[in-house]
Amino acid sequence: MNYIGSKYSLLPFIDECIVKITGNKPSTFCDLFAGTGVVGKYFKRKGYRIIANDIQYYSYVLNRQYITNHKILLFKGLETEIPELNNVLFKENKIEVVCNYLNRLNGVKGFVYNNFCAGEKEKENQRLYYTNENGAKCDTIRIKIQQWYNESKITEEEYFFLLATLIENVDKVANTASVYGAFLKKIKASAQKPLTMKPVEMIYNNQEYEVYNEDANKLVRKIKTDILYLDPPYNQRQYSANYHVLETIAKYDNPLLKGKTGMRDYSNQKSDYCNKRKVKDTFEDLIMNADAKYIFLSYNNEGLLTFDEIKEIMTEKGEYGYFSVQYNRFKADNESKTRHIKANFTTEYLHYVVCK
Repeated sequence: MNYIGSKYSLLPFIDECIVKITGNKPSTFCDLFAGTGVVGKYFKRKGYRIIANDIQYYSYVLNRQYITNHKILLFKGLETEIPELNNVLFKENKIEVVCNYLNRLNGVKGFVYNNFCAGEKEKENQRLYYTNENGAKCDTIRIKIQQWYNESKITEEEYFFLLATLIENVDKVANTASVYGAFLKKIKASAQKPLTMKPVEMIYNNQEYEVYNEDANKLVRKIKTDILYLDPPYNQRQYSANYHVLETIAKYDNPLLKGKTGMRDYSNQKSDYCNKRKVKDTFEDLIMNADAKYIFLSYNNEGLLTFDEIKEIMTEKGEYGYFSVQYNRFKADNESKTRHIKANFTTEYLHYVVCK
């Protein structure tokens, strides 16, 4: 997923810096602003026990899959409805059988079709987030996943696997310039491709994990970790507004939508890290209440918090230092003909403190 602030390309840098300070012995790693889970996944593969959190529900779904799920999914409750499951030689392949079954379902005109597609010509709110075909297919799959779960035909682990798979794949056919603050006026090439349930990644091991869907400053008071990794919003851009369509698909709660872009109410998900007046106090509250051996903060030189403010606050917690690297900042989809952020570099800092 092309995600604002994604640390995918910075993972080797983050890993190298953390190892320099903490050593190379796997321990508990808490990703408090987890987003799509790329950092947690990376350290999960290295053998760390992961705690992940994000206030966005679609993010919670992704992390329930990538972080919590660590054993083979068997879908035993679907063997009657999908007889092919009984003939699979390798248990790991059962996820493909279930996804292929969902791919064959006929589309229905549900909430996504009626609110995020062109729909019928006479409809007032023609929002071109998806083609009609992909919107209807999304509705069908989302409804079926929920039906299976409500009827106890799939486990909680299987539910989040399927839901994460839908979110990842529906994002690939979205008619946007990477974020959902607006849709494009014409259907771009990638959005014309059919929605297909391609199974998302499974990371198998014997660890146990924790994933939360809470406010970071509240959760930090309740957890203990060796490494606390922080990647909060840097500026006034609210994630809840930029990914509201994925939030609605994840919850499928038929919310009241407003305006041309079909925005859901996100007042209870607004982050104080996006507020210039509140961010310093909020960050200090987080750091002072963290129960961790090491704290690492990813932040760039254009964020609402200044370098000196970060240093001042983190120094109160223990021995402070930082690493830095030049980084190609986020920009919107090149296929879009809308205005997008120019491709240039910013300085990414990894601040750290060895706690007292």
